[in-house]
Amino acid sequence: MNRPLRRKTLRALFTLPAAAVAMLAAAPCAMAQPQYPSKPIRLVVPFSAGSATDILARIIGTKMGQNSGYQIIVDNRPGAGGTLGATGVAKAAPDGYTLILVSVGHAINATLYPKLAYDTVKDFAPVSLVASVPNVLVVNAASKYNSVRDIVAAARANPGAMNFDSAGSGSSTHLSGEMFKMQAGIDVVHIPYKGTGEALTDVMAGRGDMMFAPTVSAMPFVRQGKLKALAVTTAKRSASLPDIPTVAEAGLPGYTFDSWFGILAPAGTPKEIVNALNAEIGKALASPDVREKLAVQGAEPRTSTPQEFSTYIQAEIAKLAPVVKQSGVKGGQ
Repeated sequence: MNRPLRRKTLRALFTLPAAAVAMLAAAPCAMAQPQYPSKPIRLVVPFSAGSATDILARIIGTKMGQNSGYQIIVDNRPGAGGTLGATGVAKAAPDGYTLILVSVGHAINATLYPKLAYDTVKDFAPVSLVASVPNVLVVNAASKYNSVRDIVAAARANPGAMNFDSAGSGSSTHLSGEMFKMQAGIDVVHIPYKGTGEALTDVMAGRGDMMFAPTVSAMPFVRQGKLKALAVTTAKRSASLPDIPTVAEAGLPGYTFDSWFGILAPAGTPKEIVNALNAEIGKALASPDVREKLAVQGAEPRTSTPQEFSTYIQAEIAKLAPVVKQSGVKGGQ
């Protein structure tokens, strides 16, 4: 009941009056529009369908569309570690009709790829953080290692004897391990695979000593008794894994690696449009059904102002740059 009135109200909240848009002298594209949005909004996902980024985009985009009455179209543009899709969005018209959902890989790529076709900071207008997905340090269920301290002690006693698996060079599963090595001062061999599934299979088989795996991928095997979860990589314990300590709590103070996701627009997108999108994202993430769907994916909703997200991206680039450099990996390898 009262559904038409509710939808009308939501549309009004998301629609910018023509007079307000016309005041933006630096945004000729927006000035030409009588209201925003007046057509479907394209949300680019720089990874393939079924990826974590894609799943989050569809959950959040669907709810934004339901709330506002306007269509959000998810457009998968995979390739080159996410840089292909980002390049297209960086060059798109700054009119609010092209957005991109990026992951922590966006900050990693700033160092990983020396010759990007875009500037990671200057060519985008941050809209909002949307979620975090902790990686979890796992070992074989029969492993003699039962804590972070056990692993650090063993690695220090036998440099180069231990290894850690990852979903591929330059991935969050790789760099969370490299950061662990740096901060613990240990020598552990990195073994890259072509995906999370292959890497976890070898850890379960005892061929890999450990892995910093995405929570959603690892926890089914933990529940089945095939893996042991020792710690999560985020600064705070995961709401979905409250009994698992953080790496910092478990023996490596100061360690934190966050697999975050957020939405960007092309640089030059009018602030009024960015703020309207930010508000819609916040409303979507506050919905109980969205929070439930995110929890199934091991993701935790996370919001921010556009400025907070901008500052966060720059801090992440600075934090991850030395980790990427020490790993020795380059984009395309």
